[in-house]
Amino acid sequence: MSSSVKSDDSRARHGALCTVNSSNRSEFNTLFYLAVATRPDIAHTVGNLARFSKSPGMAHWKAVKHLFRYIKGTLGYKLTYSPSSSDKLFTLYTNADHAGCPDTGRSTSGFVIKMGTGAISWSSRLQSIVALSTTEAEFVAAVSAGQEVLWLRNLLTEWFDVSNLSALSVAKNPEHRGRMKHLDLRFYWLRDEVAKALLNS
Repeated sequence: MSSSVKSDDSRARHGALCTVNSSNRSEFNTLFYLAVATRPDIAHTVGNLARFSKSPGMAHWKAVKHLFRYIKGTLGYKLTYSPSSSDKLFTLYTNADHAGCPDTGRSTSGFVIKMGTGAISWSSRLQSIVALSTTEAEFVAAVSAGQEVLWLRNLLTEWFDVSNLSALSVAKNPEHRGRMKHLDLRFYWLRDEVAKALLNS
């Protein structure tokens, strides 16, 4: 399904504001629970809707209703856990759009971590900075995903896979520093963890 929910910077684009009552909040809370606990397939859409849960426009309520129809049509979808052919304990997929938010220019980070055949952790959220390139957006996404892998590694073991080769190159090669020196220092955490061999590709 489409996960695009436009920003409400200009209310004229989405019609009048809706009154948020307890029933409306319950609908949002239900979606938030599903996205966090059992339905990684709706995490991105719910993350977009969450930005407008306090003052939604008509377009947002239409998107909520559309999402409920999607869920109703996919009630048979479920997470299944069984061994995979891989000898690695964790499989991680990470990605980011670039400047996907039309109002702020910020990118959205996303990751899914699988154990065997089933997803055990996932996230889709707006980045805290404005990335100036796709590589930077992927790099910031890789930092969040890497932190989650290390948290899970405290329980078990590790395996790390970054889908964007240029972001992986930045993590491994210090010579890229000059091109990305404007990034907040905390995003260099990933490079340190790679250097210490706590994360590998």
